[in-house]
Amino acid sequence: MWPTLTRSVDMPKRSPQPSQPASTPTERPRALGAVRLSYLTEVTTSPGRQRTSIQLCARQLGFTLIAEASDLGVSARKTSPFERPSLSSWLQRPDEYEAIVWSRVDRAVRSVVHMSELIEWSQQRSTALVFGMPEEPQPLVVTPQANGDAVRRCMRLAYAAEQETRAISARLTSAHEVLRATGRYGGGLVPFGYKKAPHPSGIGWCLAPDPETVTVVRAIVDDVHSGLSLVAIAHKLETSGVLVPRDRHAHLQGRPTGGRRHGRDFERFRWTAGSLSKILRTPALMGHRVHKGKTVRDAEGAPVLIGPPLLTEEEFQALQDVLSTRSNGVHPKHRETSLLIRVAHCAGCGGRMYFAARQAYAYGDYACRAAARGTTCPAPAAIRADWLDEYTVSRYREAFATDGEVTREQLFRDGVRVTVAKGRSGGGPERLAGPDTSRLTFTIGSRP
Repeated sequence: MWPTLTRSVDMPKRSPQPSQPASTPTERPRALGAVRLSYLTEVTTSPGRQRTSIQLCARQLGFTLIAEASDLGVSARKTSPFERPSLSSWLQRPDEYEAIVWSRVDRAVRSVVHMSELIEWSQQRSTALVFGMPEEPQPLVVTPQANGDAVRRCMRLAYAAEQETRAISARLTSAHEVLRATGRYGGGLVPFGYKKAPHPSGIGWCLAPDPETVTVVRAIVDDVHSGLSLVAIAHKLETSGVLVPRDRHAHLQGRPTGGRRHGRDFERFRWTAGSLSKILRTPALMGHRVHKGKTVRDAEGAPVLIGPPLLTEEEFQALQDVLSTRSNGVHPKHRETSLLIRVAHCAGCGGRMYFAARQAYAYGDYACRAAARGTTCPAPAAIRADWLDEYTVSRYREAFATDGEVTREQLFRDGVRVTVAKGRSGGGPERLAGPDTSRLTFTIGSRP
């Protein structure tokens, strides 16, 4: 049976929850089950097998499973336990359980560094870590007071999982090199305008034009040549309800659209000028096999074809010429003085405001960039950058009673947020006197 979870004197004690009293020696300790899978498919049975193993471990140790942290489609090689959508939220609430149970070590981590971080967290939070051991009668338990042997064993298992991951990665890299050289589709996101089809050789897969999205690609190209901006085209696609490539790929596989990006959850992703540019710039439109944005070529230097072209070489080059003429390859450098990036927000849509230079003026503006994100702001705000910088620094110094230099890192660390409402239209001498502070809201500790 599971020994009583005593707290060492140097560990912080947990406060009992009103609805879930802290465990006593006569109660069954509470445990959180953790399920993780790198790639989720319709036929996989791994999540069910993991749950069975976790339930067995809980019965053997006398635990009560209170909940499950499920991260399906999440790689342990690329994300630590503290970066996974479901598990990370539970790791921030350690008072709700006494242990976390995984079916195996590699379902928890595939990195020695991540295992070290997890053990350190468990010791600081007085939480036990439990790993199922399929080849042994009892699970591996690492209590907050675990001796060096248990910790060393965990580290050895994590090292073995890390080495296995590297070997798998090397094999996949080699396999994809062969697929690239032979023009076969090796999996992943299908280029927009195409769909997966059997390879003519009868072995493996290639790409074929997708009738539903080929017409969309053609319409986008025509809009570019007609003079429409990528922002306007993105808005047009949004209005028409066309799914972005990532969401269409998920829809065709029977998975939900959307997901997590930049710390936010989306039911579906939106078209932006950036996503359009990626589609229009890729040589995949000519049927080329592409790796890291470049055409894959054979030993003679000819492009490796993975499917019929959607655009001829001449059409593709004409498109690139139009896009290059618009952007002319010049991108302004980020100002070192853009103090309020990630701090200034538009009141109309809640989005971040970004610095925009003004030609022939020594100053620029912070402005709402909803259109660049493929959204529409009902009241886009803009304000002179030097005015908003001065206002924010002044309020920060008042709030923190300091006269020193104020940096963007300080503002973000202290949760400073400045919200700017849209000003009235029209000009006048009063508009040159300084910022209209009635449009501005300064708050601290309100980081979303």
